[in-house]
Amino acid sequence: MALEVKDQTNGDTTVEPEPATPPKFSTGRLPNSKNIEGKPRLLLMGQRRSGKSSISSVVFHKLPPSETLFLESTSRIQREAMHSFMDFQVWDFPGQLNFLDPTFDAESIFGGLGALIWVIDAQDDYRDAIDGLNATILLLQQSYPTINVEVFIHKVDGLSDDYRFDIQRDISQRIQDEVADAGYENIPLSYHLTSIYDHSIFDAFSKVCQKLISQLPTLEGLLNLLSANCHMDKCYLFDVLSKIYIATDSSPVDAASYEVCSDYIDVIVDVSEIYGWDRPKKAPGEWEEEPCPDAESTILLLENRFMYLREINKYLALICLMKADCEKLKGLIDYDVNVIQRSLAKLFGYEE
Repeated sequence: MALEVKDQTNGDTTVEPEPATPPKFSTGRLPNSKNIEGKPRLLLMGQRRSGKSSISSVVFHKLPPSETLFLESTSRIQREAMHSFMDFQVWDFPGQLNFLDPTFDAESIFGGLGALIWVIDAQDDYRDAIDGLNATILLLQQSYPTINVEVFIHKVDGLSDDYRFDIQRDISQRIQDEVADAGYENIPLSYHLTSIYDHSIFDAFSKVCQKLISQLPTLEGLLNLLSANCHMDKCYLFDVLSKIYIATDSSPVDAASYEVCSDYIDVIVDVSEIYGWDRPKKAPGEWEEEPCPDAESTILLLENRFMYLREINKYLALICLMKADCEKLKGLIDYDVNVIQRSLAKLFGYEE
C-alpha cells in the first residue's frame, strides 16, 4: 500500500499536507541569502581554548579535525552565515570578552537569538566555565527566558564512558544547585557530550537545530509513516552541506547508523562534484509527467542491510536504512518518497 498522509482524528480521511507556514527561523527559504543581517543566531560561548572555533570550523567549514590545532584564538566576535537549508548565522564569541559588562548592549547579542551553545572543556578545570554559564543563565532569565541553552561538554574523546557520564553528572548538578540558589527552578538545559574527532558534534548540532524548526512534528510524522509503510529501520532527513539531520523518525538514534549515513553523504557529495549537473527548473505539472531527475543512490551494506539515498532538493537528502530484502520494495519506496518530497515542498513553501 502506498504512503498517504492521514488526518490524525480520522484515519479513513485522506487530507493534503498542511499548507506552507511561515518558518519560525527562516528555515526552508530556498535559496537562502548569504546576507547575515536579520538571521537568527546560534551563539557559541565559553572559556578561552574550550574549542568553540574548532567546532565551528569542523561543522560549517569542513576543516579536518587534525588541522584545528593550528587555529588561532578568537579575539573578536566572528559572524558567519550558514548558507544551507538551516538559515542561521553563527556567532563565535571570544572567551575573554566580558559581555556581562553593563556597557555591552545585551539586545544586540541576545535579541533574536535562536540558541545559546555554551562549550565546556571536559579535560580542563571547568569551575570558571560553570560560573560564567550560571551568570549567563541568570541574565537570560531576566530578559530572554525563552532562549534555548545548550551545554556542550566538549573534548570527551579519549575519556572512558564512565568518566564522561561522571563529568556530565557533576556539571549538571553544579549548575542546577547554583541556579536554584538564585531562585530559579526547572530551567530547561540540554547537555551534549561532544568531540570534533567523531560524529558526536554533528549529532549535537542536529538536536540543537531541530528545536528551532516549528515544522518538526510534521516532519517526524511523515518519516514515521514512510518507515512503517516500507519496513525501514531508520530514516534521516539530512541538510547535506552541514551533515546535520533536521528530522528523523521516532525510533532511537544510534551512533553507528548516523555515522554510516554521514559518511555516505561525504561520498555522494565528492562524486557529485565531479559528475553532478545543474538541474533545470521544472514547469508546473512536469513532475507528474516525467521521471524524477533528482539524484538517487542505493548500496548494500554488510550485515544484510540496504541503504537508500534520495535527493529532496538542493539542500536536503533523505537517507533510509532497511533490511536487504526490502530492496524488492524499491518501486513502492520510490513512490512514497515522491509523496514525501511533494509534502515537504508544500510544508516549507518552496518549488519542487
